[in-house]
Amino acid sequence: MKIATWNINGVKARIDNLRDWLKASNPDIACLQEIKSVDESFPRMEIEELGYHVETHGQKGFNGVALLSKIRPDEVNRGLPGDNLDEQSRFIEGVFSVNGGVVRVVSLYLPNGNPPDDPVKYPYKLAWMERLQHFAEQRLTLEEPLILAGDYNVIPEPHDCHDPRVWAGDALFLPQTRQAFRRFENIGLTDAVRATTDATKLYTFWDYQAGAWQKNNGIRIDHLMLSPEAAIKLRSTAIEKHVRAWEKPSDHVPVIGIFDF
Repeated sequence: MKIATWNINGVKARIDNLRDWLKASNPDIACLQEIKSVDESFPRMEIEELGYHVETHGQKGFNGVALLSKIRPDEVNRGLPGDNLDEQSRFIEGVFSVNGGVVRVVSLYLPNGNPPDDPVKYPYKLAWMERLQHFAEQRLTLEEPLILAGDYNVIPEPHDCHDPRVWAGDALFLPQTRQAFRRFENIGLTDAVRATTDATKLYTFWDYQAGAWQKNNGIRIDHLMLSPEAAIKLRSTAIEKHVRAWEKPSDHVPVIGIFDF
C-alpha cells in the first residue's frame, strides 16, 4: 500500500497538478494539507473521476485537510481532540480496512507558529503539539497501525535544513519546537524517512522567494510518523522532489511510504 502526504497549498489553484500527480504516482491513500477550501467547494468530482474517495475537513481560504483513498474509510474523525474552541481545520483521521485488520491514517497540518514572539501564534503551536501527543498516546494503546502524515512545520534536526543559521530564530526550528517534536517521537513513533535513510539534503519544502528551489535551499518539514505496528510494515520511502519543478507548483512536495498492508 502506497500512502502519501502533500501540502497542496490551495487545491483549486493546483487541481491540474494534483490530478497529474495522482495519475502518475498512484497512491492508495493521499493525505492533503492546506486545501484552502470549504468542504462544499472542494473539487470532489475531478478527484472522484480518477477512482478516489474524498473526505475533507475544510476551511474558507486557510488551512484545511483531506484524505483521498482508493478504498472507502470505515470511519472518519475530524478535528484534533482536546480543545473544543479550536476552529481551525487541521486534522482528519480515517480508518481503513486492510489485510489482517485496519490502518489508521491521519492527515494533519500543524500550526506554523511564526512570529515566535506573537502572544497567540507560537503558544497555539506548542499547545497543538501537546494535544497531538495526547491523541497519539491514546491511539497507541489500540496497538494498531497508525500513520500520522502531514505538514508538521517542524525541522527535526540541523541536517534537515540547508543552513541551520538561517532558521535559528524561526518557530519551525526553535529549541522548544524541536523538544516538543522529540517528546512526541519518544512516545514510540518512527519517522519513516529517517528510518530508511541517513542521507542529507533531503527536503520537502522550498520557499518561492530568493531562488530557494534553484539553489536547493530547502527544509524537511513534511513527515510520516508511524506507530510500531505501522513501522514494522514499512518497506520504503520516497520524496517526490520532481513535482516542485512543475508549472504553478506547491512549495511542498509529496512524501511517500510503501507498506506491506
